[in-house]
Amino acid sequence: MTPTSRPLGWLAAAALCLAIAVLPACQSQRSPEQVHAELLRKLPATLHDRDGWARDIQAAFATQRLDPSTANLCAVLAVVEQESGYRADPPVPGLGGIAIAEIRRRAAQKLVPGFVVDAALALRGPDGRTYAQQLQALHGERELSELYEAMIARLPLGSGRLLAGLNPVRTGGPMQVRVDFAERHARGYPYTLDGSIRHEVFDRRGGLYFGIKHLLGYPADYERPLYRFADFNAGWYASRNAAFQQAAAIASGVKLARDGDLLAPGAPMERPGATEAALRGIAPALGMDAAAIRRDLSRERDGDFAQTRLYRRVLQMADGKGAGRPVPRARLPQIELRSPKITRQLTTAWFAERVEQRWKACMAR
Repeated sequence: MTPTSRPLGWLAAAALCLAIAVLPACQSQRSPEQVHAELLRKLPATLHDRDGWARDIQAAFATQRLDPSTANLCAVLAVVEQESGYRADPPVPGLGGIAIAEIRRRAAQKLVPGFVVDAALALRGPDGRTYAQQLQALHGERELSELYEAMIARLPLGSGRLLAGLNPVRTGGPMQVRVDFAERHARGYPYTLDGSIRHEVFDRRGGLYFGIKHLLGYPADYERPLYRFADFNAGWYASRNAAFQQAAAIASGVKLARDGDLLAPGAPMERPGATEAALRGIAPALGMDAAAIRRDLSRERDGDFAQTRLYRRVLQMADGKGAGRPVPRARLPQIELRSPKITRQLTTAWFAERVEQRWKACMAR
């Protein structure tokens, strides 16, 4: 039976259950053995160490007290399949050249002199090859991250400090989770650290733990898992925020990008970003001043942003201007994906739609 041939009520219930057990009716009452058995049924039959994959996923759910519903388990497997094809350290074609270019780019942004980078790349490692030569021979991000750290450790103190924060690897593991996200959410990590949180991200167990945290570790009442998958790519609540931007555009009459970012990073009060400026333009109708608007927008990555006066008033105004029906409460962010590893034009919508297709196939298995 295909996903589309199942009753509509079943599909709606599964999507609602994806919101990590915010509704008691969605709680799974299965034993760890039952969850483990379902994972073994859902994982690819040819996958090496299927039992280990199932164990690490189950441990992440149990430690984080997440609901191991079929919908949630399939959400994780769909992201893993999309991001890495079930490889803890997926290879990246041309990784060495990409890494060297990224190191130079980030060094230039930080005003690190080019000769410092050249000296680091020309330094010879224990095997006699320069670090530039070693970088060119790499295939996986874990190797790259560890080699960069080894290079920094061998540099003179001043140069090492200049380059210490420029590790070109920012994502890793089977779910390609961001290293800085893992570092911010390391509290409660159940395993003994293998050096650092960065190192843990590149292990299957750590990559799955933090990837599952990023995917399911926040409450969201989206009608479709599609929007949670978009959030995984664009940041927590990006889909809700993109819909809010659409509502703000309707309420204010100002055309706005729907990228899910409500505040321009570091923008001073006197130079607000586009979304904030549009809202200030209708401040009297909102019954709020600029400070109150800024205060509510600063909660853009919190679940309770939807409870703020700003959110409620903007949605109320937009609904009033609609054609007799409420404006959407979630929509796909309009974001073009940019990364040194991406060689073609991709978007957050493309990512979310691909993952949702994999999720539906998993649910049907």
